[in-house]
Amino acid sequence: MLLLHGALIVDGSGAPGWIGELLVDGERIAALGPALQVDAAVPRRDCAGRVLAPGFIDAHSHDDAALITAPAMLPKLSQGVTTVVTGNCGISLAPLVTDEPPPPMNLLAREQFRHASFAGWRDAVNAARPAVNAVGLVGHTALRLRCMGDVRRPATGAERVAMCALLDDAMRQGAAGLSSGTFYAPAAAAHPAELLALARVAARHGGVYAVHLRNEMAGVLAAITEAADCAHEAGLPLVISHHKCAGRAQWGRSLQTLALIDRLAERQALGLDVYPYLAGSTVLREDLADGLTPIRLTWSEAHPGLAGQWLADIARGWGCSEPEAVARLQPGGACYFQMCDADVDRILTHPLAMIGSDGLPHDRFPHPRLWGAFPRVWAHYGRERGLLTLEQAVHKMTGLTAQRFGLHDRGLLRAGAAADLVLFDAARLADQADYGDPCVPAAGLEAVWVNGALALEAGSPQARAGRVLGRSRSGEGRGCADAR
Repeated sequence: MLLLHGALIVDGSGAPGWIGELLVDGERIAALGPALQVDAAVPRRDCAGRVLAPGFIDAHSHDDAALITAPAMLPKLSQGVTTVVTGNCGISLAPLVTDEPPPPMNLLAREQFRHASFAGWRDAVNAARPAVNAVGLVGHTALRLRCMGDVRRPATGAERVAMCALLDDAMRQGAAGLSSGTFYAPAAAAHPAELLALARVAARHGGVYAVHLRNEMAGVLAAITEAADCAHEAGLPLVISHHKCAGRAQWGRSLQTLALIDRLAERQALGLDVYPYLAGSTVLREDLADGLTPIRLTWSEAHPGLAGQWLADIARGWGCSEPEAVARLQPGGACYFQMCDADVDRILTHPLAMIGSDGLPHDRFPHPRLWGAFPRVWAHYGRERGLLTLEQAVHKMTGLTAQRFGLHDRGLLRAGAAADLVLFDAARLADQADYGDPCVPAAGLEAVWVNGALALEAGSPQARAGRVLGRSRSGEGRGCADAR
């Protein structure tokens, strides 16, 4: 047992914080209150002057392989994250086995596509003993690549049935839901009926549907409607991934997108995640090299030494256009500075918005969100700019996310909940990673507990007590007989 006393307890619900004590017993929170009656022999930790909050939950990660290859999970643990949601944007390790994952699947570790089932991936993660918990989504693109010889076309009826069967198996094995990324070439040809068939399978198991929209630029309103209609008809909650209005021509359109989201939320369960930066990061794409968007290379297999340089400088040095430079750098990835402050402010402070890093742990020179997203929410948007209270910031990183993904014993400090905890100095908590030096741990974080075990102390890793979390089931699935 352990008594944490004297902290400002911010419980993840959004309610005002209060000074009190919290008792940990094994993996659970045993009690909390202003002054607990606890045996004098119980170890105590003085937390006066610090904030005690639920461990942060990364609503949008690409940590599927990192949990296995780098189980210390320092980029996440060092910023207070205790649970990551994996398998986003249609990209998941399972159920795909291949030596040549095409873009965007190659955003994950190439050598890790060895898991023909969700259970196989789950067991590999648990065997690695990661420092954080994981929640797994199944990627639509992974299913397409597994079941279709040619992904440049819509799936046939038989291929839909095969994909639905794989998803049904994964949901029975504990997957939390489905993700899709029709923005990317391997899934762009998917017909809405294909996505609906899969969404219905996830719905029967009480899952969620997380969507990288088909278009985040000029067609963003139509793309939001397409995703929402699919989730509504299937009968499952929707999460709009890394919501943004990308490209200068779209700046300011968050007024329209958020108004549409508010209307849709009146008829269906709907949420969104957002990262607190002006730049996104994904694979290199010639169509995004428009000459207006600053682009910084994060990795290139053809020219690995150029990671971290600006695409404009590379193109100038080669005497070619930016799209031509992208072609010569392939395969690779980059940061795209596509958003404006007003849109990010508006989206991040929206009541339905939770926080997801969208960090890419296998990039040679990653976006700083991999190491800094969660401290930045409070430091930049809360403490420095006053756009969020401490309680609102914590809620967006804990209770709201747990509710959206059905993690009923995470995200809130209450008796009986899992003891995933973060202790930090609210005056000092800050991201230190930036675009020039992206792999720097956050400041002001004192300690992190995962499932009741001390996982990080003053920046030093301790026990690794994470695991893949099973879905909180609202009902058993009934197969995919109606996948058509």
